[in-house]
Amino acid sequence: MTEKSDKSDRPEKDEKSGWTGKAALAGAAIGSAALAAALLYASRRKESAEKAKQAPKPEQAPETD
Repeated sequence: MTEKSDKSDRPEKDEKSGWTGKAALAGAAIGSAALAAALLYASRRKESAEKAKQAPKPEQAPETD
């Protein structure tokens, strides 16, 4: 007969030692970077929209002669 050991060759589900733990960390890092990029993009668009509103209109433009 064969002997059965108490521990299997596979790591327990509670451990994050496999590639799934690394993939989860990488996914979190990518998600965080994407969120930061989206916030930067939105703030730049908001700033440029505010500058466009403050730009002088042709009837209020200063004389350049």
